[in-house]
Amino acid sequence: MIYVSTPLTPEIRRAAAAAWGVEGEAERLYGGEESAAYRLGGHVIRIGPEGRTVAESEWCHAVARHAAAALPEAVAPLPAPGGVSVITVAGRPISCWPYVAGSWPGSDVPAVRVAGARLLARLHRALATYDPGPRPVPAFQESGLYGTPPADAAELADPDLDRWLADFHARDPVRHPLHGDFYTGNVLARDGRLVAVLDWDEALVGPPELELAAAALEWGDDVKGQREEFVAAYHDAGGTAGLLDSEALAQFVRHKLRREYAYFRKAERAGVRHDEEDLEYHRLRVELFHRLRP
Repeated sequence: MIYVSTPLTPEIRRAAAAAWGVEGEAERLYGGEESAAYRLGGHVIRIGPEGRTVAESEWCHAVARHAAAALPEAVAPLPAPGGVSVITVAGRPISCWPYVAGSWPGSDVPAVRVAGARLLARLHRALATYDPGPRPVPAFQESGLYGTPPADAAELADPDLDRWLADFHARDPVRHPLHGDFYTGNVLARDGRLVAVLDWDEALVGPPELELAAAALEWGDDVKGQREEFVAAYHDAGGTAGLLDSEALAQFVRHKLRREYAYFRKAERAGVRHDEEDLEYHRLRVELFHRLRP
């Protein structure tokens, strides 16, 4: 995985000090494919990519705040003067978050997978009645979600998948806000418990079945039995998604894999040079897309 190397510049430091009173020695936190995060004491300064609009970030942050009001694990941004949560420095959105100690959970442990599924169920219940209005900029994973073939993944064209997605949404219009990227890299664990849900940049309004299937893939480590275990634990915990039969689970997973393919190509066009590990991971994910075809 290649992470961004965006620096915490003196200009950003000055702006963060003025907006949130955050100063001191900085520690670059691990991770971040598009945004870089730096810990300064009890706070985290997050630096988004150039071109991401304030409106888009504020919309995602509103979803995080609503979740945090009902879910202790949901981490929400801190307000800046004027009630906003985002300032812009050199064309980049800057936000401030409380620091939460912890590490990425290991999804290879069954108890951790079950805990992740239960956390997702609680998160969906917390968001189910919230209406944030239209997202100012569509989320990346929305492309192709409703049955229109995504132009940025033409190499994985699949009319049957497109028809299935269109038919699903025609039959099942239930949609509510979603985290958008619920995988172990956006969750923290401490002392055997899941303690934080981070990174709301991909939040969107969509069918909860979409996020359930995508999370089952990530937390299930691509293993069929583990994916079903995750889904079952989610439903046992009262999640909002409807029951997923094997076809529905496979097709939503394939939608996610197709969006991963498009993101990989997007990164290449932006100049990212993937290492051998990334290339092999990409190859395996494309293989899984074809293997899961119903």
